[in-house]
Amino acid sequence: MEDAPFYDDIAEGPSGGQAVWTRTTDGLRIRVGWWPAKGAAKGTVLIFPGRTEYIEKYGRDAVELTRAGYAVLAIDWRGQGIADRMVANARVGHVGEFTDYQRDVAAVLDVARSAQLPKPWHVLGHSMGGCIALRSVMEGLEVNSAIFSAPMWGIRMAAPTRPAAWALSWSGSVLGLGHLMAPGTKEEPYPLDAAFEDNKLTSDRDMYDYMRRQLIEHPDLSIGGPSLHWLNQALAETLALARRPAPALPCLTFLGDAEAIVDPARVLTRMHNWPEGELVMLPDARHEVLMETPETRAKIFDRLIPFLNDHATAPPAPARSA
Repeated sequence: MEDAPFYDDIAEGPSGGQAVWTRTTDGLRIRVGWWPAKGAAKGTVLIFPGRTEYIEKYGRDAVELTRAGYAVLAIDWRGQGIADRMVANARVGHVGEFTDYQRDVAAVLDVARSAQLPKPWHVLGHSMGGCIALRSVMEGLEVNSAIFSAPMWGIRMAAPTRPAAWALSWSGSVLGLGHLMAPGTKEEPYPLDAAFEDNKLTSDRDMYDYMRRQLIEHPDLSIGGPSLHWLNQALAETLALARRPAPALPCLTFLGDAEAIVDPARVLTRMHNWPEGELVMLPDARHEVLMETPETRAKIFDRLIPFLNDHATAPPAPARSA
């Protein structure tokens, strides 16, 4: 590991934040950052960000979690943030195989161990990070509990367009065009392209401005839409995970009732069949539930912190699904 840039000026996080570079088993350089707990540490929350996201976007959430006694770790996944990008056009979100993100997870855990971040660990996965975290916990991630925020367990699209999305993304990859941006998406980062009044992320203007400021002040964090190959891989991964049972692990999931990016039906089905799972629906909340109005955020943390405290005991044996 070596020190990496940490943009404390835009994070608005707690004091003591830092970041390092680390390498995955396939040789990519990714960035891992963390904030220490305030006072006696109860454990660590491993944040798995969504597509297009980066460590500093979770600074305000880290304030709440560290105040409650939890260290917080977050990651720049391969192909986003200031981690190594995957294709020549750095504005295109891309991945080779969706399961390659598990290589990033393994590298993150190595950093967490080297930094001696306090146990027990808990995972908090947002959107795409919720998809990555679901596979991780199914395969025995060493955590006491899982928390999901608008998890990408399916991608929301109109029923007539789904077969076309499968066909176009598959054929593009087969024809060597998988690196090209998926139709209907842009190179411009969404918060800088969509007006607040029309955005699908948050109903809170201050939070939207927070996202915009970060990208304006540090444009190296920016990416736009996904590649055709990323889309094909994401469709295949979400379908594969939907066919597997939930692991024996306590789970808390938050979903806004104004969700327009991930498929709510997949979330409702998964949580209905998660024996130790609880789904919290948030009125009027959009996709970025952790970046919603102060009232919605208060409702989330009023439930999330007690959930963490309830599972802040010695780490269990890794849970695996069939």
